[in-house]
Amino acid sequence: MKFNWGTGIAVFYSLFVITMVYSVYRSTQFDNSLVSEHYYADDLKYQERFDKLSNAQALKQDLEIQTAESGSQVELFFPGELGRVHGEIHFFCPSDQGSDFKVNIAPNLNHRQVISTSGLKSGLWRVKVDWSDGKRAYYKEEVIQI
Repeated sequence: MKFNWGTGIAVFYSLFVITMVYSVYRSTQFDNSLVSEHYYADDLKYQERFDKLSNAQALKQDLEIQTAESGSQVELFFPGELGRVHGEIHFFCPSDQGSDFKVNIAPNLNHRQVISTSGLKSGLWRVKVDWSDGKRAYYKEEVIQI
């Protein structure tokens, strides 16, 4: 068999088409579940979140999020100047959307809340705290290692 220009062009375009079909196939297999289902609605709420972040940064005492030495619990210390607070704590696992969960804020009299992490998978977690004292809303986000 003789290899000429026509054969070379046919081989090139055949490989190109096979590569494109493979790329399309692989892109449909990609798991995009870590993207928010309500992406556009979340984007529109950006200014609201920015205002909450500004309110939290203006506090005299910041919300503290600490992991225990054993890694079996997360402690949140709310600012005492706010008094009674309510809201939600969202534990977000970037590597597995199915592990995400939310907890209502219920601090004790010392403005401290303890959340057990014994059943959680180890790794990187993002703790998102959205709380209010009835007058103003606050937000803080911190990355922890469990």
